[in-house]
Amino acid sequence: MVSEFDLIARYFDRPARSAVLGVGDDAALIRPAAGMELAVSADMLVAGRHFLADADPAQLGHKALAVNLSDLAAMGATPRWALLSLALPAADEAWLAGFSQGFHALAERFDVDLVGGDTTRGPLNLSVTILGEVPAGRALRRDGARVGDDVWVSGELGGAALGLRHLLGEVALNEAEAAACLARLHVPEPRVALGFALGGVASSAIDVSDGLVADLGHILERSRVGAEIELAAVPADAALAARLDAAALNCLLAGGDDYELCFTAAPDRRGAIQAAGATTGVPVSRIGRIVAVPGLSIRRPDGSLLDMEVAGYDHFAG
Repeated sequence: MVSEFDLIARYFDRPARSAVLGVGDDAALIRPAAGMELAVSADMLVAGRHFLADADPAQLGHKALAVNLSDLAAMGATPRWALLSLALPAADEAWLAGFSQGFHALAERFDVDLVGGDTTRGPLNLSVTILGEVPAGRALRRDGARVGDDVWVSGELGGAALGLRHLLGEVALNEAEAAACLARLHVPEPRVALGFALGGVASSAIDVSDGLVADLGHILERSRVGAEIELAAVPADAALAARLDAAALNCLLAGGDDYELCFTAAPDRRGAIQAAGATTGVPVSRIGRIVAVPGLSIRRPDGSLLDMEVAGYDHFAG
């Protein structure tokens, strides 16, 4: 049976490219560039809560890192270093090979060094801490939205949630729809380049991990403002567009796992935002505006307010 230290050496110990000292000591050593601030975030993915027990390990490796990269994207930061901690029911080498392949492939794409972490036996739990750099004073935050700002989102929303419902047998998708939605669910694409391009342009930002309603709500709370959203302007995943019933609306507005960016900016920055989207190859959609009255209202195409109950993902609900 492979030991803990063999496991680390075989699957996770790689030469550090940008760290002073990586895997192998009691702590890593990193040296931020001059004039940079460190952006640090951590996320856990727990079997049975965030992914199904039979999930593909390579896709899990990708997603474990991707959700953290998405947090740095929302800060306008460049990812640099990661720490990975795993609780594993057993040292399954086939699973570890797939997981590490997915993790390292995404890390290499974004020039991220894996510099440490931990392993232990226990229920399957994947925990990543990500560190990145952002020029001092340039980080995007949740508390910068101002009355009159536009509200934007990147990409399309709802596909990942619809894919999960398909997996759970709650909705039937055709082969092409299922493939597209499951790709959104299992291998999300963090919007790192767009987030960096929005630095100095957007007034606030957040990544859409728990659903548009919940995550935009965090911006509104921190900025002490409200927002009015036009439902018709919210970019729906193609598989959702033809089936906007109550269940599909819930996927669109509250489904989570999209890992797109929701951000605000002054109206005079519209051209700069469109240019950022074009340069990075990520569609951006203006979906509403920031208002003084607290709370979030969503307006239907006929002008009426959406009165359905939608809420984002809550780790302690259900």
